[in-house]
Amino acid sequence: MAQTLTYKILEKHLLEGELIAGQPIGIRIDQTLTQDATGTTAFLLFESMGTARVQTELSVSYVDHNMSQFGPENHNDHLYLQTIASKTGALHSRPGNGICHQVHLERFGRPGATLLGSDSHTPTGGGIGMLAIGAGGMDVAVAMGGGPFYMTCPKVIGVELTGKLTDWVASKDVILKLLSILTTKGNVGCVVEYFGDGVETLTVPQRATITNMGAELGVTCSVFPSDEMTEDFLAAQGRDDVYEPMSADAGAKYDRVIQIDLSTLEPMAACPSSPDNILPISEIAGRKVNQVVIGSCTNSSYMDMMMAADTFKGRKIDPMVELGIAPGSKQVLQMLAENGGMANLIAAGARIVESGCGPCIGQGFSPADGTVTLRTFNRNFAGRTGTKGDQAYLVSPETAVASAIMGEITDPRDLKNLMGIKYPTIKMPKDFLIDDSMIEQPAPFEESSKVEVLRGPTIVVPESPKQLPETLNGKVLLKCGDKITTDHIMPAGAFLKYRSNVPEYSKYVFNCFNEEIQPTFAERGLALKKDGIGGIVVGGDSYGQGSSREHAALCPMYLGVRVVIAKAIERIHKANLINFCIVPIEFDNPADYDKIGADDEIEIADLVEAIENKDSVTLKNKTGGFEFTGKLNLSARDRDILLAGGLLAYTRKKAGK
Repeated sequence: MAQTLTYKILEKHLLEGELIAGQPIGIRIDQTLTQDATGTTAFLLFESMGTARVQTELSVSYVDHNMSQFGPENHNDHLYLQTIASKTGALHSRPGNGICHQVHLERFGRPGATLLGSDSHTPTGGGIGMLAIGAGGMDVAVAMGGGPFYMTCPKVIGVELTGKLTDWVASKDVILKLLSILTTKGNVGCVVEYFGDGVETLTVPQRATITNMGAELGVTCSVFPSDEMTEDFLAAQGRDDVYEPMSADAGAKYDRVIQIDLSTLEPMAACPSSPDNILPISEIAGRKVNQVVIGSCTNSSYMDMMMAADTFKGRKIDPMVELGIAPGSKQVLQMLAENGGMANLIAAGARIVESGCGPCIGQGFSPADGTVTLRTFNRNFAGRTGTKGDQAYLVSPETAVASAIMGEITDPRDLKNLMGIKYPTIKMPKDFLIDDSMIEQPAPFEESSKVEVLRGPTIVVPESPKQLPETLNGKVLLKCGDKITTDHIMPAGAFLKYRSNVPEYSKYVFNCFNEEIQPTFAERGLALKKDGIGGIVVGGDSYGQGSSREHAALCPMYLGVRVVIAKAIERIHKANLINFCIVPIEFDNPADYDKIGADDEIEIADLVEAIENKDSVTLKNKTGGFEFTGKLNLSARDRDILLAGGLLAYTRKKAGK
């Protein structure tokens, strides 16, 4: 039977279950990655499992998110990650070496492998033919210990690409077009697989841009075939030995097919404040711009940077625009420095930002009040820039460059008529600059016992979840609307430095609502926890979209949250809730959402029994005087994890057996 590429890779890695869409499966993970915003917790949990060394083919600990060091917290984490990686057998990519997804694509990714990362943009690896999946740190810790990764066997959405991109239209416009079709919700349990004649016209960096931002669709991952373009990229990285041609079989059947003619696309933007609020640049052109930032794991490749450098050569940015340039890796930065591209950017008026996530997660370059910022990033959730009421547009590097020169949102195709600027021809290097000196090898196993793990005082081992009660007496701590992101739940930016200290970080849970509701969510949660009352969060559609940040479950758990009731819960966040013994319940009748108010007292009788063997649970709203039904969309393993008191307890119990 003809197979999709997705199912070919899954079949080679299948450990448990059957490849039937919608059924639970367990797969072998070849590689893992962590980054410092989630990695500290992942390694603390890995240590708690009692496994001495990582059991994967390759595990890499990256430091790329919290690079600034205002206070000791971030450097404490860096030193812990450096030493724990050495002790446990993981590679360590030091601060300054680059963004995890960019570096992993360059130096470690291989076609046909499985990659699990504690970052939601891990699917970037799909650009090189990997099945690369984002997950919470607890799931990654289990994979590092040699355990399977459990997921729902996916439906596969086939995207047939035809034609070829025209000048000034970018791969970013491909994924923005797809977001306009599929939106950010309703795609849980799916994989996007690209095929068609148009694929062979796209370089690996272009493909990686598309698979990276596929995370915003809410799909499990996205994948391109491995072909001559893949071979050329790997050869240029000195890694042609890992190349393997891979593609779907002729006649493979997809659950849905979307056709995109690359030659008909035009420059597009995701407008404030959602990645699926898509409009053509031609419809928003002329809006004044005061800030432009080019970088992030979506668009910081050598090809993107050289396009910008060549276009800016001999030109200046508009005097009312601040331009930030963040190369994705040390490799890209060094090559730009050596070939003169960096000089072009600096001469144009750019400020050079270090190779890391930085502005994408609100770590610097926050825009001024009431101004427009254009970013080549993947997310523009409200306030993510660090500025309340921000106006952040997600665009291609081509659109960003044109707009920085003109001082207003500009269709880059107009540059030829406006300023006589031709589209630069950038060729993939035959040889990338190879310098892995900032990737540290771990201590040999026989010497690992001598490695001292440095644990600063701001690194606190997370509290373990409590067992669920037979009957839950709870109270609604917060009722929120649709598309609540993990940034809403657990703010990033300046607050991320507290990530290794859950009691401290928990003070900022739902910080965006705390000014509106007093006392704060944290204060009310801890008060209920002290009184033995379970905290409940009520959400609308697509609850928990965005980052894989497991703190969005870990910190609410610490505050006593036991249940989340929503119309729909996104994949990674739902898994994180289960891992930390918070019961995810979905409304059987979405209209019941409207009947619930903040502070309502809710009783769930026979909760444990329902988790054991039922697909629904009855909830009694004691304040409103009515009952309603919630769905328990749980696999057998999900149920076992909840009954055990979370994934860590479940893993220990299973290991004990």
